[in-house]
Amino acid sequence: MTCMKSNETKRERFVRLAEARTNKILNMLQLLANCANRSTYDYTQEDVDKIFSAIQTQLNETKKAFINSSPTEKKRFSLD
Repeated sequence: MTCMKSNETKRERFVRLAEARTNKILNMLQLLANCANRSTYDYTQEDVDKIFSAIQTQLNETKKAFINSSPTEKKRFSLD
């Protein structure tokens, strides 16, 4: 990661990090969409529901963190 500039304001740091992290998430979602190719991958509707439930749950928790200004609990995802 880029190191923080000594004269960078809190706002500038937020914008820099939020943009980079949001773009990383969007890129990862685009990569996840590649898994929808049925000629390459085999999955069930249950798998899809689990994936999007996990994503939605974390999205809700992250949004709540911005409202309450509190950190979120880290959780790992598994289809098992």
